[in-house]
Amino acid sequence: MRDTSPREPGEVFGPRMTLFADMLSVGLATAVAGLPLVTIPAALSTACAVLRGAGEGQPATAGRYFEVLRRRLRAGDLTAGAVALAGALLFAADLALAGAGLPGAPLFAVVAGAIGAAALVVGLRACARPESLTDWRTALREAARDSIRDVRGSGLVLLAVTTAVLCAWMLVPLLLLAPGPLALALTAVHIRWTGMSKS
Repeated sequence: MRDTSPREPGEVFGPRMTLFADMLSVGLATAVAGLPLVTIPAALSTACAVLRGAGEGQPATAGRYFEVLRRRLRAGDLTAGAVALAGALLFAADLALAGAGLPGAPLFAVVAGAIGAAALVVGLRACARPESLTDWRTALREAARDSIRDVRGSGLVLLAVTTAVLCAWMLVPLLLLAPGPLALALTAVHIRWTGMSKS
């Protein structure tokens, strides 16, 4: 079906393609902001906030992204990043130990994988919540509840992560753009669940 919606003066693409382009620019900005690693949660949370604002008529540009990130970056964000990084390193070390052939390693690997997947879903859903801009504890607590109550949404989050990882694995330069679609997917899952819980 042809897009018949009017274009703004100077707009090259229709509104649907504009959101796609904005998502990619926000994704690139997120990848740059996440390079120090401890800033990854704040970077992804900011991307979700900027993309959520696009639904409210606010610009979803890289410039606005860095403006929001500069206003909100604080010690709590770096602490959240350090905890996430420590958790990821611990998870990798556990899987390395399980691969070393220790007794009970296969069962341990399955349990560790399930715990890691659950922690990943809660952490990513916390990034999509508006509370993550000011209070990570509240965002994590609410995200944990959402993850249990909205199992389908949690499955969608895992599917989005898997897709992003596979795209980056197949074509390494996509690693720089992957945070954009991931943030958009997280935002969509959050908006979907918020709409369902209100109705």
